[in-house]
Amino acid sequence: MTGPIYAPKEMLARLVAFDTTSRNSNLPLIRFVRDYLADHGIEAHLVPNEDGTKANLFATIGPTDRGGIALSGHTDCVPVDGQPWTTDPFTLTERSGRLYGRGTADMKGFVATALAMVPTLLEKPLASPVHLALSYDEELGCTGVRSMIAALGADLPMPAAVIVGEPTRMGVVDAHKTIVDFRTEITGHEAHSAHIDRGANAILAAGELLGEIARMRDDMILAGDPSGRFDPPYTTVHVGRIWGGTAHNIVPLHCGFLWEVRSLPGRDARDLLTRFERFARETVLPKLRRVAATTDIRTITEVDVVGLAPEPGSLAETLAMRLTGRNTTSTVAYATEGGLFQARGIPTIVCGPGDIAQAHQPDEYIEAAQIDACVAFMTRLAETARAGI
Repeated sequence: MTGPIYAPKEMLARLVAFDTTSRNSNLPLIRFVRDYLADHGIEAHLVPNEDGTKANLFATIGPTDRGGIALSGHTDCVPVDGQPWTTDPFTLTERSGRLYGRGTADMKGFVATALAMVPTLLEKPLASPVHLALSYDEELGCTGVRSMIAALGADLPMPAAVIVGEPTRMGVVDAHKTIVDFRTEITGHEAHSAHIDRGANAILAAGELLGEIARMRDDMILAGDPSGRFDPPYTTVHVGRIWGGTAHNIVPLHCGFLWEVRSLPGRDARDLLTRFERFARETVLPKLRRVAATTDIRTITEVDVVGLAPEPGSLAETLAMRLTGRNTTSTVAYATEGGLFQARGIPTIVCGPGDIAQAHQPDEYIEAAQIDACVAFMTRLAETARAGI
C-alpha cells in the first residue's frame, strides 16, 4: 500500500495548522494522523477522553508480539492569547533557518518528524516494532496520557522502552523533577473594617501561610541538590497567583492562592505539603477559629506529575545515546510525560528536537537544523529496528 509522502517540514505545516490549544478538541489532528497511517496500512488505536472530545493515538509499525520502542509526543499546545506574535501562529513560516508556529518546538516538530519517517520505517521489515504514542492535555498536567499508559500491556502493546520527544536539542535527558500544584483557600469571617476585632481576615491569614511557603523555599535552597545535576540545583517552591477580598473597608471573607513544588528525584513534594498543613492547622487556623467556627483553610492538589529518575544502562538510555552519538546524559527542570511511562515500569528517556527556551513563547520556533538532526536520529532508529533491539 502506498500512502502520501510528506517531508518533515510539510508534515509540520499540516500539524501546526490544527489549533490544538488544550482548551480545544485535538480530534481533527488525530483523525488526520489516523487516516495518514491508514493510507500506509497501519492501524491506529484511539483512546478517547470521557466525553469523546479528545483522544490519544497509539499505532504500531512492525510486529505486535514484542516490545519495541515507543516514540511519545503530545498533540496539545498552550494558548497564543495576548502574545505579540509577528506571524500567524497556526501557519508555519520559515525565515532565516527557523520554522515559526505554535507548537513547533513543543512538540509538533518531533511528532511531525516521526510521522514523516513512517514510509522509511516501512521500506524493510522491522525485527522490533516502533510505536507512535500521541497524547492530549499534556499542558494541563499530563492528564490525557494516563489512560493510554493504563492500556499498555492490555488493549495496547507494551513497549520495551519509550523516547519522549520533548525539546532537548537532541540531547539525552535521563531525569527531571516532579511537579505538584496546590490550591489553598482560606475562609475568614467578614466584618466592617471599623471593627476588625469582629472579623477574621482571610488575606492576613494567607500572608502567614505565604510566609511559611517562603521559609520552605529557603530551606530547600539550603538543602541543595546532592547530585549536582539540576538547574536550579534544589527543589523549588513557588507561588504563582493570589486572589481575595471584597473592598478596602471589609474584613475579607475569602483569599486563595496557587503554589507549586518542583522536587528533585528522591524527594517527595508531599513532605512539604505535610509541613504546610501542620503550620496551617496549628498556627494559623486557631487564630481564625477564635473569631468564628466557620473559618477554614483547605488545600487541594490540582496537578501531580511524577518526575523522571535516572536509570543508568537502561535500554532507553543506551539506545538514545547510540542514536544521538552522545556519551553523557543531562537533566531538565520542566516536567514531561516520561515519569508516567517510567512509573508503569517502562525504561524512558527524553530526547527531541528544539529548545525549551522557545516553548510557550510568542513567535515560537524550531531551527530547521534541529529537524534535520531528528531525521538523522529517526533514520538510525529505523536501521536499529530492522536489526532488532
